[in-house]
Amino acid sequence: MNKKNKPDASGRRNFFKLAAAGSLGAILAPSPLKTVLSQVQDTDKPSTNIADALKFPKTETSMPGKFPGKVVKVYNPGSVEDDKPVKPVAYKMLSNAMLKLTGAESLSEAWLMFVQPHEKIGLKLNPIGGKLLSTSHEVVQSVIDQLLEAGIPKENLVLFDRREFQLHEAGFTAEAYPDIGITGTEKKDADGSYYGKDGKLYSEEMIDRDWYYFADVDGEYDDYTIPYMVNGGKYSYFTKICTQQLDKIINIPLLKNAGASITLCLKNLGYGVISNTGRLHAQLWGDTSAEVCCFPPVRDKVVLNIADGLRGCFQGGPGANPQFICNYNTVLVGTDPVAVDRIGYDIVLAKRIDEGIQQEDSPRGRQFMEYAAQLGLGEADITKINLIEMNS
Repeated sequence: MNKKNKPDASGRRNFFKLAAAGSLGAILAPSPLKTVLSQVQDTDKPSTNIADALKFPKTETSMPGKFPGKVVKVYNPGSVEDDKPVKPVAYKMLSNAMLKLTGAESLSEAWLMFVQPHEKIGLKLNPIGGKLLSTSHEVVQSVIDQLLEAGIPKENLVLFDRREFQLHEAGFTAEAYPDIGITGTEKKDADGSYYGKDGKLYSEEMIDRDWYYFADVDGEYDDYTIPYMVNGGKYSYFTKICTQQLDKIINIPLLKNAGASITLCLKNLGYGVISNTGRLHAQLWGDTSAEVCCFPPVRDKVVLNIADGLRGCFQGGPGANPQFICNYNTVLVGTDPVAVDRIGYDIVLAKRIDEGIQQEDSPRGRQFMEYAAQLGLGEADITKINLIEMNS
């Protein structure tokens, strides 16, 4: 986080210490913040520290970004052949989307609206489905190629996710991506151990205890689960990848369902950049997806969302079940993560209805997007989204 975009470290620490000690009421922003919270918070759900996030002023890079409410949807039926994405087609779809989104005269000009050669740039992937269903290499490689063509040095690029070993399992390795950083919050060594010689999780070195998402729900995990959570308790800590190591983030989620809802831009970020998430699913699934994105290490650094919809799923998500994997043959691009999610939601919904899994729209599936819109992260009203559809 650039210092000009955040309070100094000592002030930040003091703020969070006061909040944790129960003194938040004395330091909340004035009445506009209280008004916002009274409008969006559900008093029946566990309390969180969303007020902490909303206290930080937005910057010029904050969500919903340079093009709020605008989404470019590119469709090409030839983007997948024999259940494998086609790299040249993916490249063309992405380039057309970038030019249409930005109005730039050249592809390099389009990319340089969001990132600069001196910046450390992270590509947030979703490898949870392994080689069967993860952010596709063809889309990731297309993004990398276009960034390199725009003058971004290869050594300034980082592929990351919450679990480094899942990136490796999905084929995102140093051999496949030479000179590009590959990292994650949760790590294990070459012997498969999550613990170092000191008995501590390697992952503990990756969490930033100055930045946290508090929710009044306890996380209690057994010995098998704790390496995947890093810590228990009521605090979820942000990864140092976002808070300390990156200047900009390009979010590249996969178009998947989660019941009658979706896991796309907001979910890929909300659950992908903090620890101790298991405790949040039952009561705060959607709230977490929205609220975590309000904190500056996410809100002010994610400058672009590229939703990989070449292949995705319509049931059984966010895991990978072969019988529910399909070819959407689509890429969605926008700076507004809420608007991209809203368009992606309709794509998945249409497929679920066509497959007879769902009869009609379920408003509950859209609630987290509407909440995110109320929090100022983007546009959830389908009638107000500027959707540009292209066949490429």
